[in-house]
Amino acid sequence: MNAMVAAWLFVRAIRWLAWILFLGWSVHYMLYPEQHLTQFRHLIPRTEMALFGFSLLAILASFIELMLRERTGLARPAFGQLIPPRATKAAEIKR
Repeated sequence: MNAMVAAWLFVRAIRWLAWILFLGWSVHYMLYPEQHLTQFRHLIPRTEMALFGFSLLAILASFIELMLRERTGLARPAFGQLIPPRATKAAEIKR
């Protein structure tokens, strides 16, 4: 495994972690909204930064992951596959 594949796996893990944190924070907000709102029913800054920050981090990591996957020449991974095989020229032409 070379450095580009390791970087791709790292960004992939960051993307999944960001989505899990976003969904977890959203569920916590739905269960306990009074902890995330001011007296005027506005979001507190911590909640606002978490909801927008985790989702934006996940989207940014997705774009970086796509870029790194193209640079490494890997095929699109199947569900549950950690490291896909190298993409062949025939597979690229077929797409």
